[in-house]
Amino acid sequence: MEEWSSLRLCDVVNLSLAVVLFFSPWLFGLSGGAPWQTASIVGLIIAVLSIAALAAFAVWEEWLNLLAGLALIVAPWLLGFQDSQAITIDVAIGVVVAVLAAFEAFLAREAEVGSRKSEVRNLNSEI
Repeated sequence: MEEWSSLRLCDVVNLSLAVVLFFSPWLFGLSGGAPWQTASIVGLIIAVLSIAALAAFAVWEEWLNLLAGLALIVAPWLLGFQDSQAITIDVAIGVVVAVLAAFEAFLAREAEVGSRKSEVRNLNSEI
C-alpha cells in the first residue's frame, strides 16, 4: 500500500506542476512564441498523463512523463528561448517531472520484482 500512496502522490504533484506550467505564460508574463507554446503543449501532455495515471496506473504513462520532462528541460535551447524566466520555469518543472516519473517507474519495477519473488516462493513451498 505504501508504493500505491507514493505513486499517487507523485502523480498529484505532476498534475499540479502541469497546471502551473500551462498557466505560466499568464502567471509570469512570459513572452509569446515558443515559450508560450511549449508551456501550453507540454503542460497539457503532462496533465493528461498524470490524470491517466491517477485513474489507472500503467508504467508506460511514467515513461512518457519522463520523456515530457526531458523535452521540457532541453526545449529552451532547442527552440532558442530569449526569456530567462521561461528557461528557468521550463528547466525547473522539467527536472521535477522527470525525477518523479523515474521514481514512479522505479517503484513500479520494484513492486513487479517483489511480486515475482513472492510467486516463486509460493511455488517452491508447494513443491
